[in-house]
Amino acid sequence: MRIIVSDASCLIDLQRDHILEVFLELPFEFVIPDVIFDDELVSFTRVEKALLRKHMTIAGLDGDGVTRVSEILIQAPALSVHDGFAFVVAEENPGSILLTGDRRLRNLAESEEIEVHGVLWVIQQLDIHKQATRKQRLTALEIWRDDPACRLPPNALGRMIARLQRSS
Repeated sequence: MRIIVSDASCLIDLQRDHILEVFLELPFEFVIPDVIFDDELVSFTRVEKALLRKHMTIAGLDGDGVTRVSEILIQAPALSVHDGFAFVVAEENPGSILLTGDRRLRNLAESEEIEVHGVLWVIQQLDIHKQATRKQRLTALEIWRDDPACRLPPNALGRMIARLQRSS
């Protein structure tokens, strides 16, 4: 089973749209770095954190892993420490998918040949694996579209919304 290593931004987006639970039902193994789980998910309720604990492996790094994070941050100083941890956890799990909404982290992962996707890919996976209804997927996309803080590519988001609206 493929591993998805998630950063905080994607989980927060999925939480906001109330599709976090169906996301965690996809046929993947889910991993989150412990520092992200402990530090970044402040908007998550106890119930949501319990759901993550149930469905995700919370991964720590050993000394070599932390050293690798330091090397990554020197190489790519625009990344946050949390991004560095997500990258190294993905790197330590060959064949894994890094799930992120951060362009800089995405660029680094692609340069190191780590497969990387964002929440629009998650919506596609929810359709492929029949884990969410058309209405659930459309609602999630519309919430992102209407959120002024959303950083998703507006053209791709608009195309996905139009496609789902036509398929009703």
